[in-house]
Amino acid sequence: MTITVYIVEDNPDIQLLLQTIVSRDTDYACVGVAPTGSEALRKIPELLPDVVLMDIGLPDISGIDCVRKLKPLCPNVEFIMCTIYDEDEKVFQSLEAGANSYILKKSKPELLLTAIREVFEGGSPMSSDIARKIVARMQRKDQPRTDYHITPREVDVLTMLSKGLTYNEVADQLFISVKTLKKHIYNIYEKLHVDNKVEALNKFFGKY
Repeated sequence: MTITVYIVEDNPDIQLLLQTIVSRDTDYACVGVAPTGSEALRKIPELLPDVVLMDIGLPDISGIDCVRKLKPLCPNVEFIMCTIYDEDEKVFQSLEAGANSYILKKSKPELLLTAIREVFEGGSPMSSDIARKIVARMQRKDQPRTDYHITPREVDVLTMLSKGLTYNEVADQLFISVKTLKKHIYNIYEKLHVDNKVEALNKFFGKY
């Protein structure tokens, strides 16, 4: 199955580079490019790509604000922040806005393609620097709340998802099937009264 990708990037050279990376593999197809946030807000709800590569520093609207506006309109579209910024504030604002992945532009092309595939399959891949920031922030938090009646196995699931593991990787580490894992995730969403993974992690572990 070909994964459709939409690129939001204002720098023409980086636009071309990202298009080249995506288009060189037949498993991926670039279905459009927007140089501004306002164009992305118009086009993405029409095209509904599988994955959006979103820059943060756009000339009109912040990429973070774009994701915040687009995610409720396009709940099945996965957003990867692809940016030069690695400041804590921008990382956590992006995740809270609805992004599922945060990749630095300095990352190798192979990492970008892997990230697109993983986020499409339900994972939350991060550049290693960003992953360390998230883990460090979570380690500074108090122990997770227990008044949601989350079971120890469900805590394991949430912890692994917070580290960016895909469903297949979580299932393998817990020695369960993906079908069983999805049942755990459904139960977690019901207990926390949330609709997606980012909301579940934010609510259980506390706002980043």
